[in-house]
Amino acid sequence: MESHVRPSRERAPADLAVHAPAALRTVFHIAESWQLSARETRILLGSPPESTFYKWKAGKVGVVSRDLLERVSYLLGIYKALQLLLPDPDAADAWVKRPNDAPPFNGRSALDVMRSGNVADLYLVRQYLDAQRSGWA
Repeated sequence: MESHVRPSRERAPADLAVHAPAALRTVFHIAESWQLSARETRILLGSPPESTFYKWKAGKVGVVSRDLLERVSYLLGIYKALQLLLPDPDAADAWVKRPNDAPPFNGRSALDVMRSGNVADLYLVRQYLDAQRSGWA
């Protein structure tokens, strides 16, 4: 039997969703560290309605989608990888906005890539940083 559930709208399992408020709070702290605007942060979180975004920012997190949790997971992983690769916190935070000539970026910054709004681009940045950490780059 074929399933017609759209993954981006599918609810996250309750055991994962229970961590959403803390995870979103952390993402908002990361956005501050990276000096992102509210608009940029919204895009990275999948462009939720403004009212939803500001509810999340105020700590009022209701039901979340798998898409949101996937985005949050990538953002947390990107932040962690940068902290490991660049132990100077200022350098790690600045890296996101710095132009990069590496093949996945082609002169654009990681933020430029992630601002496309596609979750796959968050994955691309995360994958690049994980490869740098493992020495496979």
